[in-house]
Amino acid sequence: MQDIMGIINLSEKEDQIRELTYNRPIATIPIGGKYRIIDFTLSNMVNSGMINVAVFTQGKCRSLMEHLRVGKEWDLDRKKDGLFILNPVINQSDTLISKGDIKNFKDHIEYIERSRQNYVLLSKSYMVCNVNYEEAFNYHKKSEADITVLYKKIDDSNSDFLNCDTLNLDENMNIISIGRNVGNKESKNISMEMYIMKKSLLLEIIQSSITIGENLNLKDAVFDKINRLNVNAYPFEGYLSCINSTDNYYRTNMELLDNNVAQEIFNKNGGIYTKIKDEAPTKYAENSQVKNSVIADGCIIEGTVENSIISRGVRIKKGAVVKDSVIMTKGTIEEDTTLKHAILDKYVHISKNKVLCGDSKRPIILGKNFKL
Repeated sequence: MQDIMGIINLSEKEDQIRELTYNRPIATIPIGGKYRIIDFTLSNMVNSGMINVAVFTQGKCRSLMEHLRVGKEWDLDRKKDGLFILNPVINQSDTLISKGDIKNFKDHIEYIERSRQNYVLLSKSYMVCNVNYEEAFNYHKKSEADITVLYKKIDDSNSDFLNCDTLNLDENMNIISIGRNVGNKESKNISMEMYIMKKSLLLEIIQSSITIGENLNLKDAVFDKINRLNVNAYPFEGYLSCINSTDNYYRTNMELLDNNVAQEIFNKNGGIYTKIKDEAPTKYAENSQVKNSVIADGCIIEGTVENSIISRGVRIKKGAVVKDSVIMTKGTIEEDTTLKHAILDKYVHISKNKVLCGDSKRPIILGKNFKL
């Protein structure tokens, strides 16, 4: 797998998750208590043996830089290869109109050209799974395809993975066309937006798109090649979630409370790594009650917590009740407050005697630094 480089493309639509992406990309939204969304894709690449990984950003990269740093936690702080964070190049001639991610690839095409690897795996960050890319890579080479797209067949697409790309396949697993899941059928082949191809082909696609000017986004440029290239699909059968909306974000966190899901997502093909923080252990008061929840380090729990994800440094005071909720770093829930079906971003403070109740399908969302 050292002959394949990983590229994590953060050109991801945020229109249905803007409450959590005002100051950050989807990639760095906290998840599962102590992780960020990008940790899953990055860890999958490292666990599969990749030693050259680039993250192509689309702005709002402060939290990304702070989280990834030099890639030490993922064993990517190397003299050769390693982790690269590539930001868009803004020229005076650029307008406020989006240029699409193809421009970012063009601006950093020298990095791709100079890499030692002959193959590339392109991925987004918001597909949460634990996948063995080595198996997919071997499948790609054996099939002699030009491009291999990873996908998962699901049976509840009328309510899940909405607005995700879908693949129409023939009997030989070749991709006939690409569609979009609008919830009109139960069974769909959901694209994981992970593509394996030769580096030379990626360079050709980038150069062609820039020269002809047909596509603003790399994904569209790849799709345009389907009828001219041998493009096949690799089936993934494990747990998969796409965090492209606040509803999906909430549901994914709740699913991580299922022990079977947690065992697969965090252990199946290797561990999920994240930035290390030296926090004190969580303190549980004598009368505190915790049931089926994930509690990160550095918290003080004096009240009741059920079916919830609690990030580092959260304080839940005496008499407070937190159920079916996600509370991010340094949140504070004061005495005798009830919180159900809610997402609290970092540093949210809820004062005494408040009652905040959302719905499992429409949780309450309180933005960063919100005080009530």
